[in-house]
Amino acid sequence: MRADRLVSLVLLLRHKGRMSASALAGELEVSTRTVLRDIEALSAAGVPVYAERGRHGGFALLPGFRTELAGLNRDEALALLVAGSRRGASVFGLGPALASAMRKVADALPEGDRTASAGSAGRLLVDPETDLLSRRAATDEVPAAVADPVRRAVLSGHRLRILYAAAEGRARWRTVDPIGLVDVRGQGYLLATRSGEDRTYRLSRIMAAEETDEPAERPDRVDLERLWQDRATRFRTGGDQVTALIRLSPERRDDLERTALSVQGAQPEEDGRLSLKATFQDRRHAEWSLWQLGEDAEAIAPQWLRDALHTRAAAIAERYARP
Repeated sequence: MRADRLVSLVLLLRHKGRMSASALAGELEVSTRTVLRDIEALSAAGVPVYAERGRHGGFALLPGFRTELAGLNRDEALALLVAGSRRGASVFGLGPALASAMRKVADALPEGDRTASAGSAGRLLVDPETDLLSRRAATDEVPAAVADPVRRAVLSGHRLRILYAAAEGRARWRTVDPIGLVDVRGQGYLLATRSGEDRTYRLSRIMAAEETDEPAERPDRVDLERLWQDRATRFRTGGDQVTALIRLSPERRDDLERTALSVQGAQPEEDGRLSLKATFQDRRHAEWSLWQLGEDAEAIAPQWLRDALHTRAAAIAERYARP
């Protein structure tokens, strides 16, 4: 909306000082012509914005101009600024809106509190993208064309049509009743029902989405955290689970725990490796999880898992043995 863009333009000038039309256009994701029209609209509305010509010129506000937001203290602003560092807004397609909101929060504070809060927020890290071993946490990239209609349907209570590509099989359209959105370490999920059955959809696997005008069949109130816990529990305890005996390099235990449903009874062996049991959702999950560990893991039992990994390794070896 243009009104939101005008506010964002003012806040950018407040925070960054003089900015060129091209720099403003880049920040606001519009054309320079649109920026010039917006500058004219602000001037007509009485906002003290002026142009400075020359090599280092641009647009700026008269000193002292600021917005107001009553009742927000420094700790409250700090909490909002820290919350803005989380990835959920990006996963749900709200990244630009969050950036705009954070500019408004920071601008609303008095000068001293604004500087202190911004500095303090930079000293608090929530849900970092890398751990101590420098492995980057996988973050879903959900295009706005998908995230926007999904989010609107969830909030408006309308049924949703999605083109969904499951882990196996080609993408196909489904009509669902959306319940809520969940972000788990940068991975987004849509909780819904389909023909009365509980369904959980990975946002990154939704190829297209369309909000309908039909009301969704869902409860008026929902405890999303409890619902997510229930579904996660059913996932971990359902299906054709398998348990495997594994010999593993100690430094890869964390990697196995991130993919397996559970890891138990780790015992050190003479060669320094660990002997342990791991439980997986099904055969495919077990084979995939151990394949990720490469030479650092060896499946001891069951025999079908050893055979599956041997077949896969032999196929890869044969392919790369060709000139």
